[in-house]
Amino acid sequence: MGLLDTILGRSKPVRPDLDQLFAVPSAALTLQAATGFTPTGRGSVCFAGVEGGAFARIQQDVRELLDADTGRGGVPVEFSRDAYGYTWLLATQPPGDTAALVNDLHAVNTLLQDGGFGPQLLCSLIGFRDADGRPLALVYLYKRGTFYPFAPERGGGEKRDNPRELQVRAALGADLRVEKDLGRWFPVWGAPGW
Repeated sequence: MGLLDTILGRSKPVRPDLDQLFAVPSAALTLQAATGFTPTGRGSVCFAGVEGGAFARIQQDVRELLDADTGRGGVPVEFSRDAYGYTWLLATQPPGDTAALVNDLHAVNTLLQDGGFGPQLLCSLIGFRDADGRPLALVYLYKRGTFYPFAPERGGGEKRDNPRELQVRAALGADLRVEKDLGRWFPVWGAPGW
């Protein structure tokens, strides 16, 4: 970063650090102890779809990798497209095996990144619920290398439970690299992985 960048207020973008995902299993224990939220065993990766043979091959590789255990009772990976045209990959593991879920999400992110599709990666999401059934997601922003909590209010609609999100941020501040800029805590309405 040069002097001109400093004067103009520009900064270098944070390099993605996919290994941050491996902090989630221990953070899940902290989250459960502090707030009562437990993992659902569901998580997803969101990316901008690209047309072409190379991207189709990467998607097939991801499907083959994550579906390898379906013969032993594993749940097949699901692909879907949201209203904005982004592709979501949903992975499912037993709720108590957050480490396996994180491994799956990390593998997807790594395959896409190593295949040259890193710029298309947007976020990864790990789902949680409390005893009352309220949902919560820990969202990993690929381009920022940070996490943030997303907690919709109960009863449908598109309202966030901001106090709960701030409570989760306070509980996980020592476990995860939490996004400091609240303006980057984007809502992920209707995302698979809850």
